[in-house]
Amino acid sequence: MKRREFMTLLGGTAAAWPLAARAQQAAMPVIGYLNNGSPESDASRLTGLRRGLNETGYVEGRNFLVEYRWAGNQPDRLPGLAAELVRLQVAVIVAAGLLPALAAKAATTSIPIVFSVAADPVQLGLVASLNRPGGNLTGFNGFIGELGAKGLAVLHELVPNIATIGFLVNPNNPISELTTRDVLAAASVVGPKVQILKASTDREIDAAFVSLV
Repeated sequence: MKRREFMTLLGGTAAAWPLAARAQQAAMPVIGYLNNGSPESDASRLTGLRRGLNETGYVEGRNFLVEYRWAGNQPDRLPGLAAELVRLQVAVIVAAGLLPALAAKAATTSIPIVFSVAADPVQLGLVASLNRPGGNLTGFNGFIGELGAKGLAVLHELVPNIATIGFLVNPNNPISELTTRDVLAAASVVGPKVQILKASTDREIDAAFVSLV
């Protein structure tokens, strides 16, 4: 092979290397991650997600990629961020929390959505039933929303003579109504009066505690 032919071949091969690398990267499955908070506020959840994927042989950047979308505690941004992930044609959307799950559900009926929520996903309108969720959504319930009623029962056992219990809820939390309902239902059985206090800011929390005095 002549020197000029060799240099031409080498140059063509070198030019093809980055193209091949990009093609290989593009062929990797892409996970869309949607969260209402920030990377800092969701660090523990991300650590668990990556650990679980690693245990099944998936390593971020090696055999899958992630497109992260954070709303910065501005829920009105979630629909637009979910639409971005749909336009990117991600393989699956991980929706961390109820509001991201609802936004993802509204954005697509074909891309699989895996959610994590704090209350019953059937009552929240995410799935049709627990054993047959239907549609393109699946996930798990952390049962945090159900803990309010249990906490009330435990508190009554610890302080049986208590007459009034204050229950502080964030009215902007989508599960606040469900949790409040469960707590009031438990109170009707357990006995003490429950005073519902609503607060979504530090100032409102301070005012709520003052009202208990």
